[in-house]
Amino acid sequence: MASVRGYFHPKTATGDASLIPSPPWHYSGDLLTVEYRTDPARVRELLPETLELAEEDPGAVALIWADWQSCAADGSQLLDPVLAQYKEAFAVVRCRYKGRTYSRCVYIWVDKDFAVARGLHQGYPKKLGSIHQTRPHPYGPAPRIEAGARFGATLAAADRRLAQAVVTLREPSESNGFVNSHPMAHHRWLPSVEKGKGLVLDELIETGAASFEAGQAWVGDADLELFEAPTEELARLEIREPIAAYYRQVGVVWDGGTLLESGTSGAE
Repeated sequence: MASVRGYFHPKTATGDASLIPSPPWHYSGDLLTVEYRTDPARVRELLPETLELAEEDPGAVALIWADWQSCAADGSQLLDPVLAQYKEAFAVVRCRYKGRTYSRCVYIWVDKDFAVARGLHQGYPKKLGSIHQTRPHPYGPAPRIEAGARFGATLAAADRRLAQAVVTLREPSESNGFVNSHPMAHHRWLPSVEKGKGLVLDELIETGAASFEAGQAWVGDADLELFEAPTEELARLEIREPIAAYYRQVGVVWDGGTLLESGTSGAE
């Protein structure tokens, strides 16, 4: 009997048309991170019942732009760049679960369909958007990675600009910030196809990097603006106080996560 193959839709006789390959997934990226404080109540309203606010600095937010190249274990996508290159922007907060502090992505936009599919698998709430950031380069007018270098970043979705930032590097840093420095606590949700049956998938999972390497982090300052839009809520995480901005080049491997609990999120 014939069977269909593929890690994700569409499943076919060969599996070659699957939107994403099976993990592990390997990433190389340039990250611009802007951290600031918002009203902790605005963070709390984004957390399901099973999660609590972080004890320290509960209103801290990281808005991160990332310019990625990614591939499966064989690296073949790197030689067909349309399958490897994408950009994303995402908002991260911190939360607590059973006394442990986690990071949690509450909003995220990407510009490729395969990145959306990976996010659904990982519990990231990915949507399509338009994301751009200044790239460093050692020649010509592009900024070098050095004191005084300035990087711009923009985010738009559904033809509306949602955020923009200008980051000015100041000096090398021991870290790339603290908001996105914990394992991720994410939910994987899927409604039943039958009306009134609720969720058929309701999992709280922990994920993180299977391996990680990075270049020197730089800290600086940012001019960050958020904008209202009719179908987005990023601006509800209003800027009350800037913390810092960072630039870093990273390499990450993602290879699965851990189920923390199932069926108790209280999500509707």
